Amino acid sequence: MRKEQKAVIIDRIAETLKEYSCFYLVETAGLDAEKTSALRRACNKADIKLMVVKNTLLHKALETMPGDYTEIYGALKGSTSVMFSNVGNAPAKLIKDFVKKDDKLPALKAAYVEETVYVGADQLDTLASIKSKNELIADVVALLQSPAKNVVSALQSGANKLHGILETLSQKEG
Repeated sequence: MRKEQKAVIIDRIAETLKEYSCFYLVETAGLDAEKTSALRRACNKADIKLMVVKNTLLHKALETMPGDYTEIYGALKGSTSVMFSNVGNAPAKLIKDFVKKDDKLPALKAAYVEETVYVGADQLDTLASIKSKNELIADVVALLQSPAKNVVSALQSGANKLHGILETLSQKEG
């Protein structure tokens, strides 16, 4: 591969890194064609971009990015696929689902989520339990709505009791 071609690929990888808020480095080399196709379909469904990259080119692309990725460089060994996503826990959940079906692959090498680096397959459960931005917003909205629902519920039950008392009194008078 010529130097100009490498520069274009590095730029393409860097642009993709800028498009997404997080990325996961995974080992997929041991997957057969059928499982690789299934992984690609699952990634498409979950709005995750899967890209197979050369480690040296990804390393050079990361060097052009703002931020410190030095912890990730150690994971750039063997064959590497990158899962790009804007939902921090989506790739982790997808990997966990696949590992249940298969025995070991795809295997997590490292991840960059919410400006934090996670290295090693043992971090998969931690990454899967991270709440996405939308999940956190839903939790906050639920917390904010809870007191209002309680007030409305209390007012409605009070109104029902008052209505029952008035009806009972009107029947006694009649």
